[in-house]
Amino acid sequence: MSAPKFTTLGCRLNAYETEAMKELAGAAGVQNAVVVNTCAVTAEAVRKAKKEIRKLRRENPDATLIVTGCAAQTEPQTFVAMPEVNKVIGNTEKMSAATWNGMAPDLIGQTEPVQVDDIMSVTETAGHLIDGFGTRSRAYVQVQNGCDHRCTFCIIPYGRGNSRSVPAGVVVEQIKRLVDKGYNEVVLTGVDLTSWGADLPADPKLGDLVMRILKLVPDLPRLRISSIDSIEVDDNLMQAIATEPRLMPHLHLSLQHGDDLILKRMKRRHLRDDAIKFSEDARKLRPDMTFGADIIAGFPTETEAMFQNSLKLVEDCALTWLHVFPYSPRQGTPAAKMPPVNGKDIKARAARLRTAGSDAVAKHLSAQMGKTHHILMENPRMGRTEQFTEVSFQTDQPESQIVTATITGMRDQQLIA
Repeated sequence: MSAPKFTTLGCRLNAYETEAMKELAGAAGVQNAVVVNTCAVTAEAVRKAKKEIRKLRRENPDATLIVTGCAAQTEPQTFVAMPEVNKVIGNTEKMSAATWNGMAPDLIGQTEPVQVDDIMSVTETAGHLIDGFGTRSRAYVQVQNGCDHRCTFCIIPYGRGNSRSVPAGVVVEQIKRLVDKGYNEVVLTGVDLTSWGADLPADPKLGDLVMRILKLVPDLPRLRISSIDSIEVDDNLMQAIATEPRLMPHLHLSLQHGDDLILKRMKRRHLRDDAIKFSEDARKLRPDMTFGADIIAGFPTETEAMFQNSLKLVEDCALTWLHVFPYSPRQGTPAAKMPPVNGKDIKARAARLRTAGSDAVAKHLSAQMGKTHHILMENPRMGRTEQFTEVSFQTDQPESQIVTATITGMRDQQLIA
């Protein structure tokens, strides 16, 4: 018998939850199992999950193969119908000790093959806070799960449920533990991070949480926030951007498109000018701020002129790190019923966006020449600047420490110091 193996597909939150599942499975004594934590963000993500499951079954013919994650939550029957799969468990169930206790060797055959409840009935975040994962230098802390919005292209609320927040006091205590363990950077993560607090007493905002962390954990050198919805950014978060050097000058924006009509058809809550104004305001407060962004190419009804508005957004918002998604219809979403764009056009537009992104990265790297940065080392030869730019070193540096160095060159999408 052997310890369970875990494979993670999709987002940082899934990676976070895989680490929690490892602890739960270990405590339950689970043996000889393979667990696949799936993503449902696109139809392609589900296809990749099926491919990975078949591969893992070939490599582990005698193991119990368990499928969980967002794709398992949204379409459990798809996976239980696969001959390779023994168990399908939902996103709530995967965070429950009782689920994993039922996977122990003497109980594995007695539980139902599908354990997926109604995610929309869940009203609290699972109590699975763990003390960091990833590199020894950077820890990720989940402060929020789920989403109350219903963008027409997105299946994720049906995989994650409605928005739930971790109380600020719990978050602060966990970050204190992480700092005591030697972590120099903490990243706040969630599905819809800027909705944090809406379900808590007194309706606090994300900016309140950020300011509270920085005040109550004075020994934390660096705090990052992951993907945000810029239209929901509150005054305190803008204040933190302006006044708190320990809040890193890098924001990933959930923009999705640059054309107002497409944004309305996506059921987004912002317009093009809102995105541009936010990026201008943030850069005025913090001139060294860099932005990443999610942009979808080829959303249904998108014309060439509409696509040009997305392309121009790269320059208008001074975006640096692009996550480009070629649109693919997701069954069960309103957008899947809208008039589609030709597949070749989608692919070509995505390629043009990626080229614009590569040009933006090159421009950003070039602007760093000769500058001095405080770089958090992820391994002896590679670290990241305050703006999350990779930096390569010719000689070993102290791992997980923050070193000060001058940028001397660039290669591919890395700086050299």
